Amino acid sequence: MEGLIILLPVALFLGLLGLGAFLWSLRSGQYDDMAGAAERILVDEDEPEE
Repeated sequence: MEGLIILLPVALFLGLLGLGAFLWSLRSGQYDDMAGAAERILVDEDEPEE
């Protein structure tokens, strides 16, 4: 029972920390262009564009 006194606030803190990191990544544009990087790897930059 005494372990819950320590583990419950730690779990809540870590959950809020993860939520904050996720919200920060949304605001900073981490998920704006999901298909761009996947398509960019297929383009050969050495070839001149026609």
